[in-house]
Amino acid sequence: MDDALRSLDWSLLQAFLAVAEEGSLSGAARRLKTSQPTVGRQVRAMEDALGGTVFARHARGLRLTELGEAILPAAQSMQIAANDIRTTVAASEANLSGTVRITSSINVSHYLLPPILARARALFPGVQLDLVASDDTENLLYGEADIAIRMYRPEQLELVTRYLGDIEIGVFAATSYLDRVGRPQSFEDVLALDLVGFDTEMRFIDGMRARGIPIDRAGFATRCDNALIQWELVRAGCGVSFQQRHVGKQATDVEEIELPMPIAGLPIWLTAPPAMLRTPRIRAIWELLVEELPAYLEAPASRGTPTERGAFSALLDGAGTQG
Repeated sequence: MDDALRSLDWSLLQAFLAVAEEGSLSGAARRLKTSQPTVGRQVRAMEDALGGTVFARHARGLRLTELGEAILPAAQSMQIAANDIRTTVAASEANLSGTVRITSSINVSHYLLPPILARARALFPGVQLDLVASDDTENLLYGEADIAIRMYRPEQLELVTRYLGDIEIGVFAATSYLDRVGRPQSFEDVLALDLVGFDTEMRFIDGMRARGIPIDRAGFATRCDNALIQWELVRAGCGVSFQQRHVGKQATDVEEIELPMPIAGLPIWLTAPPAMLRTPRIRAIWELLVEELPAYLEAPASRGTPTERGAFSALLDGAGTQG
């Protein structure tokens, strides 16, 4: 075992970390952009090298064994150290060339970022852009992205964060649907209509329940975890859902439902590891996002800080990265 440990392949540790954090081989495979059998073989190879089992099966996937729990902190430290090497090398570059990897929610990636990234390409032609449009949360400390656009303030102290403002949120439904069922006058009336919502994604539902609004998966008459498809379902007349107001106002086939209570917006936070912002190309894209994104947002001062925006804002924040 000692010889095997001395030659332990870094890719095996990466597979171990991905499974530990995703909770399944399939989730780890998606994160590592490989196949589930490959991840399974890597985990077994690591267990052979260690002479013990690092995962045990349970009803919802895989959980760490006592051995897995013991080695997890060291493996995480190795991942962060490997990423530090990458950022140190990147920070030594003096010119604006290379790749910048940005992660954001599907909605923000679709509706807000394309014109901003087109401007970035015009300004910095030597910079290549990777846009990870996902409602999953990439780990910046592990180098999965250079810059993240979040709908909540990240809690890791090792990250640089900047609050840019709020995306205004409204409640929308197709005119054809409202002509058929009537126009609601309260939030309770909205909940009584056909809701378009999530299938397997539970963060939004959990956020509503935590604030005393009784809803579950069965409360959505039409379900889909993709936010863009949800919006097309609303436009087709399937029911009612939340949407960015500047998006909803552009659609001529839907109406915004006016409610007696204001709906606070979703906060936008830029996030990056400090070392990344010392890299010229990443700093340039960061500054461009700081400059361009507020054109789509309410100014931070217009609603106060994110903690002052009221219960319904907290409800929407409970949706995690849904944007």
